[in-house]
Amino acid sequence: MDIVDIMDNVYEIDASGKLLLPGVIDDHVHFREPGLTHKGDIRSESHAAVAGGVTTFMDMPNTMPQTVTVEDLDWKFERAAEVSAANYTFFFGGTNENVKLIHLLDKKRIPGIKLFLGASTGNMLVDREDSFKRFFGETDMLIAVHAEKEDIIKKNKAYYISRYGQNLDISFHSKIRSANACYASSSEAVELAKKLGARLHILHLSTSKELELLDRGEIKSRKITGEACIHHLWFCEKDCKRLGNLIKWNPAIKTSYDRESLQKAVKEDIISVVATDHAPHLLSEKEGTCLVAASGGPLVQHSLLIMLELADEGIFTKEKVVEKMCHHPADLYGIDRRGYIKEGYYADIVLIDPKKSYAVTKNNILYKCKWSPFEGYTFKNSVWKTFVNGNIVYQNDAVNEAAKGSEVRFEC
Repeated sequence: MDIVDIMDNVYEIDASGKLLLPGVIDDHVHFREPGLTHKGDIRSESHAAVAGGVTTFMDMPNTMPQTVTVEDLDWKFERAAEVSAANYTFFFGGTNENVKLIHLLDKKRIPGIKLFLGASTGNMLVDREDSFKRFFGETDMLIAVHAEKEDIIKKNKAYYISRYGQNLDISFHSKIRSANACYASSSEAVELAKKLGARLHILHLSTSKELELLDRGEIKSRKITGEACIHHLWFCEKDCKRLGNLIKWNPAIKTSYDRESLQKAVKEDIISVVATDHAPHLLSEKEGTCLVAASGGPLVQHSLLIMLELADEGIFTKEKVVEKMCHHPADLYGIDRRGYIKEGYYADIVLIDPKKSYAVTKNNILYKCKWSPFEGYTFKNSVWKTFVNGNIVYQNDAVNEAAKGSEVRFEC
């Protein structure tokens, strides 16, 4: 038998031949609730997460309404408690107008403040120097940034439209949202963070040059850290010819050299964490020119399998995968008793079957948007079982609807 009851709430599993890993902590997802639930919601995307071995997620604030008030932040926590299969927490979104609210935030409850330093929806573009200085100087909370220089993006866009017209294909996306736009914004943020002593985390790094901005050394002592996302580690510009808008992200996927540099930075411990920037859209929203098609895509169900695939290819070790997806997110954010398999820690665990392949098909995609850029790809490994807080939430290709995740807490 697979499971044998031996006493109340304790059972034994024969996991011979399986890989035992801590549950993945994804510090960068967009689960689309509230307001954008035609794309995804906390229930659907958390189900996809646990099916992929992700046991904890940190959700971003660009929803409708945006998570830029304490009341809207509280609503998300209440909703997740009702429906999330995975453990959860939520970033607070900074704007030019809400700096004063940072003093009302519970540092034991949220991972940090998210700032959009490039084009974003609504009023979430933070582009005033006084706002920068207050966010960076008035809190010791981690500041996570989407760093792309809006002025450079606008100039690039105007230039390519003037030369080639409005009907620009996906190949222009990385030219408009260029490496220079990324570095200019990232370097400015780092300069200000160092000047004011802020903790800065640069999300979804996409260029080789930005890596020089990051601190080295013990993860808990770094003040300038960076995240690499799955799509920037796997894809490069050449893949756009095959997959088109399906792999249109902001920041854009860059050159093969940038991809190899990011992979090397993971291996050499320059990149602190690996995440997804999971951001589902309907396929209909991904249609059109690079100026029209939505940016972002679903990844959370397949992120661990992708990283294990890269490890099997010799890009880095399986131990490095665990470090960047489990240990380091817990250490960087100071998460209470998660990210490791240790006595006294929460039992967030994933069992991987390295002898059973997994083909991505429409039938086994759990994202609400029902597509993946990996559809048709077969991974060497598969997720066998996922545990959240000691409860089996995923096995036999099904999510346990009765099991629910818990609110994550942070050590201050």
